[in-house]
Amino acid sequence: MKENNSIKLFEDKRVRVQWDPKKEKWYFSIIDIVEVLTNSVNPGAYWRKFKERLKDEGNESVTNCHTLKLLAPDGKMRLVDVGDTEQILRLVQSIPSPKAEPFKIWLAKVGYQRIEETENPELAFDRAMKTYLQKGYSKEWINQRLKTIEVRKDLTDEWNRAGIEKETDFAMSKCLITI
Repeated sequence: MKENNSIKLFEDKRVRVQWDPKKEKWYFSIIDIVEVLTNSVNPGAYWRKFKERLKDEGNESVTNCHTLKLLAPDGKMRLVDVGDTEQILRLVQSIPSPKAEPFKIWLAKVGYQRIEETENPELAFDRAMKTYLQKGYSKEWINQRLKTIEVRKDLTDEWNRAGIEKETDFAMSKCLITI
């Protein structure tokens, strides 16, 4: 499989990322994120010290960090601590930095919205509609999309009730449907 490495820019600073096709996740260089948020002269040293403190506090996002080989500024591939989106968002919450404040405010707002949506699921539907409209989709397309999601959910629920779990089971159910 082809590796998908990329560079993202944040305020003119490079953040190295890599796509993991098996896990279907992006992984971000933690040192690059630390540098962006802290303007540290030595983000590696800052991260090592900060990681110790987080471990002492029992922060699990640090123990779940992985290392990947990413292209270093010297042109060589070097092992770097990386985190997926969830881990990076948790890290951003922990770093004392004015640059992290907009992220923290956004995270608090999104968290509050999700809590509201558990109390009133219609709010989630309204949010989805608003997001699709902002992206420029027509109301007809949105309605069709939401119906398709509902039908797919009903189908997978039926498969689950029938005990279908493996690919061969799906093939068998498809044959039975066509008979």
